[in-house]
Amino acid sequence: MTGPANALIDPAALRALAQRPLETGLKGVPPHWWGRTPAELIADAPQLSAAGVFGPVCVLHAAALAHNITTMAGWCRERGVELAPHGKTHMAPQLAARQLAAGACAVTVATVGQAAVYRAFGVTNLVLANQLVDEAGLRWLGRELDADPDLQVLCWVDSGRGVEVMTAALADTQRPVDVCVEVGLPGGRTGCRTDAEVDAVARAAAASPRLRLVGVAGYEAALGHGRAPDALAGVRAHLAQVRAAVLRLAPVFETDLPVASAGGSSYFDEVADTLTDWPGALAVRTVLRSGCYLTHDHGLYARTSPLTDRLRPALEIRAQVVSRPEPNLAVLTMGRRDVAFDQDLPVPLDLPDSSVAKLNDQHAYLRLGGADRAAVGDWLRFGISHPCTVFDKWRIFPEVDAAGRLVDLIRTYF
Repeated sequence: MTGPANALIDPAALRALAQRPLETGLKGVPPHWWGRTPAELIADAPQLSAAGVFGPVCVLHAAALAHNITTMAGWCRERGVELAPHGKTHMAPQLAARQLAAGACAVTVATVGQAAVYRAFGVTNLVLANQLVDEAGLRWLGRELDADPDLQVLCWVDSGRGVEVMTAALADTQRPVDVCVEVGLPGGRTGCRTDAEVDAVARAAAASPRLRLVGVAGYEAALGHGRAPDALAGVRAHLAQVRAAVLRLAPVFETDLPVASAGGSSYFDEVADTLTDWPGALAVRTVLRSGCYLTHDHGLYARTSPLTDRLRPALEIRAQVVSRPEPNLAVLTMGRRDVAFDQDLPVPLDLPDSSVAKLNDQHAYLRLGGADRAAVGDWLRFGISHPCTVFDKWRIFPEVDAAGRLVDLIRTYF
């Protein structure tokens, strides 16, 4: 994996999106926009609230997005770490392009299918933060590597069997695949559980003619996102294991500049504290993989992000009151098919004493506080918690300026 100069995305592919007519049936945009191109609509700069959009609608705030991209990029520069933001958060090449333009060194993905999406838009630096043992996926990756000498892909390995599968599937590939041995957490998901396993897998990868061992990876939030003292102690212990593995495996790495990678969106400060300042002549690239900083939120990351006082929520759901069946209950046109509910329920932004009690597929139950009022027909704004599971519910997002005018239409590829 090389640095920012090669972390490109094809501008022609992005420009083509602006000329692609909107499909019939896209929710969150007015039906009279269907069949028109984003370029035409953006040139008109319509006021979204006056455009005849059916609810619910999920919008991106342009100023908050730009602020968050700049803020995170500056923080990484100050701390001497690199950022490969997680593209699974939004699966929107238009947004990835902005992150790359701000200095990101790569786009991180979780699956080979996600990697294929970003390859279709010309991304040349990818981190597949997962085990890749899908033989069809490995053959696809091998073909991509051989066809494009600028392509750099880094993925994880955590077992001897995984090394064997990768080596066999890549038998006809000319270029080796860069891998990090993954350090896991007891009770977590993937990753070696003991130092002995880490060392054995690393040596197996280094011995493979089709793989190139280039570093160590971990995921410190595998057991949760809390910032209580016991949670932070567990995070620090895991990152200390990653650091120890880098030091122990320094003679085994097949590169002079190994990678140490970790960092979700809750603990990237701890990663920067632990996985920098390497001893002696050892030079290491510390690569964070945070993704949710881009939009931040009003819930999970408002509580846990190290930059919560500097980031701004950029995602907002707008829904209409359709019923007031009880004195303190409003029912709205927003449900599980529109908004995240895996971490927290939506957060009312206009009614501070109220709260969403539950969601159906297409409805939200808003319990009204003492001073809060909501009439049938009112439009209300809601913040979200955990942007990953909002993005995957929408195929297109209107991006608006501070006055509510359309400045872009962002496509997702889930």
